[in-house]
Amino acid sequence: MEKPVVLFSKSNHKGKEILLVGFAHNSKLYEYLNKYDGIFWSKSLKSFYLPYSRPATNDLFQYLRKEGYFIDYSALKSKLTSEKNIPLGKRVILGQQITDKDKNKIEVFTKWMAQKRYSKNTINTYESMLVVFFRFHYPKSVNEISEKDVLRFNVDYIMANGFSYTYQNQMINAIKLFYRQQGNTILVPENLERPKKSKKLPVVLSIEEVKLILQNTINLKHKTLLSLLYSCGLRIGETLKLRIKDINFERRFMHIKSAKGSKDRYVPIPKQMIDLLTHYLESYKPTEYVFQGQHGGMYSAVSARQILKRSLRSSGISKQITLHTLRHSHATHLLENGTDLRFIQELLGHNNPKTTMIYTHVSTTSLDRIKNPFDDFDI
Repeated sequence: MEKPVVLFSKSNHKGKEILLVGFAHNSKLYEYLNKYDGIFWSKSLKSFYLPYSRPATNDLFQYLRKEGYFIDYSALKSKLTSEKNIPLGKRVILGQQITDKDKNKIEVFTKWMAQKRYSKNTINTYESMLVVFFRFHYPKSVNEISEKDVLRFNVDYIMANGFSYTYQNQMINAIKLFYRQQGNTILVPENLERPKKSKKLPVVLSIEEVKLILQNTINLKHKTLLSLLYSCGLRIGETLKLRIKDINFERRFMHIKSAKGSKDRYVPIPKQMIDLLTHYLESYKPTEYVFQGQHGGMYSAVSARQILKRSLRSSGISKQITLHTLRHSHATHLLENGTDLRFIQELLGHNNPKTTMIYTHVSTTSLDRIKNPFDDFDI
């Protein structure tokens, strides 16, 4: 019996965010999943599920891959676009099938990525996306797919389902890299074009709004978490992976390891943040990670998002913001205080200075210096 593709998606069950694990009927897969620690079967959902978190998702992903099951978690990686008037195709519904040859080629490709030291997250994402891509084109194999097929996939699957620019761009990246490793194919990866990126500026909080959020975060652990995100401009993943041993309290630096793009960097910690961290660590006494979960290990991103949500509610701030907004706000406030863009790029760990340049469009410092001729009108 051919192994089915396993579908990962998010849902809510009994008031909690869960990871749904769907697949076509397969008794061997059912028995294999049933042995996995911490997974549950729901009669009402007719599916396996477990509490959602990124580490739990990655762990289950690896568990299934050990037995050769392919996972499609495009539903976890994509967000519906808010753009209007996008051209819709005919909404092709994906089947579960993918040729054995394509499976083998994907496996060889992921091994190549691993030895090139791509991050585990990138490998998992590209593998999942290629599974989606070849399921769409079944029964066509790798060597039979042309650039016209990629266009049809973009229109009838990505655009028709309203998936975001980010998802489409990641998909094209995966296809291009995969086909560069194949050779002798109809499809020429260099001819594939990425979607045109819309120029959307990040939402930024004022310094007064950041202060208000932190003042309304009463719990010491929660206040320390949000304060660290803002004061050091960290990504939430970097914050949750931070270990106590990575902090040099004397020099007031932290070592951010294996950040985005597998880049390490050192980030200075302001004195007031050092004091808050010291107070927190003495009070909570975590053993390994700075922010430890209730039962040990890393604190979850889901819990961190709930902290921000409650603090926003208490502060009366109705802006649509995320934990990443604190990082955007940190960078913008540094720029407005006169910090050189090159230093901000280094602090944030940006590979490309163009990424950092976006904060020049958000900062109001330079705009405030512009003299508008309307001010001299006598009306």
